[in-house]
Amino acid sequence: QVQLVESGGGLVQAGGSLRLSCAASGRIYSRNVMGWYRQAPEKQRELVAAITTGGRTNYADSVKGRFTISRDNAKNTVYLQMNSLKPEDTAVYYCAAWVGVTNYWGQGTQVTVSS
Repeated sequence: QVQLVESGGGLVQAGGSLRLSCAASGRIYSRNVMGWYRQAPEKQRELVAAITTGGRTNYADSVKGRFTISRDNAKNTVYLQMNSLKPEDTAVYYCAAWVGVTNYWGQGTQVTVSS
């Protein structure tokens, strides 16, 4: 089992920044992928960004150039630096981890961007 604990959400004005953190514990093996999804009201959950243990990244087109995903492998922690936030970034952000064939989810943290 893997446990994911997110932190860093909140309310920010458009153009502002937030940093999300997600700490993984449990059977989080040395090779894995971690990332962030988000789900806005009445919309499907979508991938925001993901990063491998080796540092390869993948971003949704809507956040490229504004969001940066990074990780500290020694701490099993992944970060999402969100800059130039827009009201359409408002959503619940979920941390995710793929370990072997199993996908794990955090409980989510609310990000609200006011115009």
